[in-house]
Amino acid sequence: MPRKPVKQSVSDIDAAPGGAAAVDRALSILSVFGVETETLSLVQIAEATGLYKSTVLRLLASLEHGRLIQRLDDGRYSLGVEIARLYSAYSHSFALSEVVMPAMSRLVEVTRESASFHVRQGDQRLCLYRVDSPQPIRDHIRAGTLLPLNRGSGGRVLLAFEGEPGEPYEQIRNDKQMSSNGDRQEGVSGISSPVFDATGKLVGAITLTMPSTRFKETHKDAVLSAAKEMTQGLGGSTRLYDK
Repeated sequence: MPRKPVKQSVSDIDAAPGGAAAVDRALSILSVFGVETETLSLVQIAEATGLYKSTVLRLLASLEHGRLIQRLDDGRYSLGVEIARLYSAYSHSFALSEVVMPAMSRLVEVTRESASFHVRQGDQRLCLYRVDSPQPIRDHIRAGTLLPLNRGSGGRVLLAFEGEPGEPYEQIRNDKQMSSNGDRQEGVSGISSPVFDATGKLVGAITLTMPSTRFKETHKDAVLSAAKEMTQGLGGSTRLYDK
């Protein structure tokens, strides 16, 4: 009789209702590859998925055949060229705004504060998208406004995830977030988190701004959730937010 696994595999725990177990297991293998796990050994894949090595080998053979996985000369494995083709097709199927704007609107609905999405523009940052607070007292940044990189939570998050050394950037990289009070403008508080694409590359920073008198600690969780939602929408992994 076949052995029963000592513990459930990742695919068993998160199986698709009515789906195929073999497909769930193959997908669990693909999911263990990431920015910090670009190449993995058979043992590492088995440990990460909770599958037997013999099962992993069979699944890897099928994934290699489909060019979703490739075996390297040293015996380790990495994602295959078919992943790049699929990502190219996926990334051309929507505009950034179609992912960012709905998530920003939901963030504003939950917090009733203003949300902006910033990208780096040379030595400054550009407010690429903006959803205003429904409250009459708010900061009045507009989409298209250029702001400093070295002041405000949004600019500092962009610098942090582009490798700026020292503090506060080390702490921002650890927390995946920064909040500030009066850093860019007196009386205005901001909370920002990074947003990544499917390759783990920084896309921009989502920022929630409000009068400092309306700052709430609970807004930090809302901003982080919005960042994760955007990253997932762009094909990225929420594991990038693990500490």
